[in-house]
Amino acid sequence: MTRLFAMAGYVYQSAAAIILIFAISHLLPAAAYTSFSFTLASSQLLCVLMFEWLQLAGLRFLAAAGEKEAARLRWSLFAAGLSSAGALVVIGSCASQASALPTGIIALGLGISVLQGLTDLYFLSVRLSDRLGIASFLLAFRATALLAGAAAGAAISGTAEAALLGISAGHALGLVAGLVAYRTPLEPIPLRTMLADWKDFSRYGMLAAGASVIHLSVPVLLRVIVIGRLGATGAGAGFSIALDLLQRPFWVLNAAIHTVSYPKVVSDFERGTGTESVQSARRMFEFMICTTLVLLGGLVGFIPDAARILVPQESLGGFLETAPAIAAFYFLHTHLQATIAVVPHLEKLATRLVLVAAGQLAMVVALSLVAVSAGLSPRGAVNCASLATLATIVVALGPTLRFEAFPRWSLVMQALVAAILIGSLGSMPTEPTAWLAGKIAIAAFATGVIAWRGDFLMLARRS
Repeated sequence: MTRLFAMAGYVYQSAAAIILIFAISHLLPAAAYTSFSFTLASSQLLCVLMFEWLQLAGLRFLAAAGEKEAARLRWSLFAAGLSSAGALVVIGSCASQASALPTGIIALGLGISVLQGLTDLYFLSVRLSDRLGIASFLLAFRATALLAGAAAGAAISGTAEAALLGISAGHALGLVAGLVAYRTPLEPIPLRTMLADWKDFSRYGMLAAGASVIHLSVPVLLRVIVIGRLGATGAGAGFSIALDLLQRPFWVLNAAIHTVSYPKVVSDFERGTGTESVQSARRMFEFMICTTLVLLGGLVGFIPDAARILVPQESLGGFLETAPAIAAFYFLHTHLQATIAVVPHLEKLATRLVLVAAGQLAMVVALSLVAVSAGLSPRGAVNCASLATLATIVVALGPTLRFEAFPRWSLVMQALVAAILIGSLGSMPTEPTAWLAGKIAIAAFATGVIAWRGDFLMLARRS
């Protein structure tokens, strides 16, 4: 039941993130939304750059640690997190002197990065203290605070700065709520021991985080390339909305599955038999592939209908033109970053992760620049990015194939059929209301069948 509650919490986060994007796009002018979107994307990149190595190291080492060892590791982890936050503020403040962006925007971006990084790190420690339910509640609470804060700031002031200030307040409130809800056990340790832990964290975590930073840079640079051609126009805002909106469902779903399943995968890999390790990884792969296929179908089938109601009219054309292509790109990008990387993470092949990410970045940038230079539409540029990502997946499959944690292809094909069925609903009218209700019922039924067949939440039992 806790797993079901955790997944529901992540679904809520995804819904809140989608509502946030639609709300801010309505409350801010197109140019202000473009600034808000770019600043938020940049702060995410900084957050990953400074804190992802600790998240990855914590997840890899804490998941397999005993109770006493975990308390010691948490002390080292939080000390490193505070050090990273201080370094980010100092370096970012110095670098901002050479930037043409307004000082207020830069300060808010840095503040969001620090608050999000520290909050994510604390929530991770709560989850790995065997408090999945509390961690899921805290994540859902923060999503609500982010939505309320950003919407209030944009509604009151109508500026990107106010909306970003609301985002900062939401992260701060989430961190305070986490500290109140659960105090993770800590064990103070000598400086020498802490430095040894930092060495272990950095040896694995920094390289793995470097791969995450590079992966995160891919959509950021894709945005820069396309917006450089479109400018701060309605079409550019529509493209930015699609890039922001369609990233969130895949990211949240990936985070949910990793939160629920990955600690067991690590534990079985470190402590279990070879068969147990392969079975845990296989189940996780099935979970990732099947659910993201169904999600892709749902986005193709329903987002265009929702967009006609929720996306501002000046941005609607740019959104509808690029949304299906961006959904396909994020589907591939998620699997390259999350699914294909599971086995290298388990085997601590961090250097390989960096090389794969760098290869994707180089190919995406090269093909996107060629597409824009050749006069292709933004959708064409995104399709080129998808082709580059697919090619990288094929090249990077080696460790996963050698691990032999193959999903049940019959289940994957069933998920593909369900995705095609749900995606085809986009061609059906949504009026009268009975048609829309029918489409939703069909999509819900198809999703339920795949969830039952896969037994992903361990609520059903296969014979």
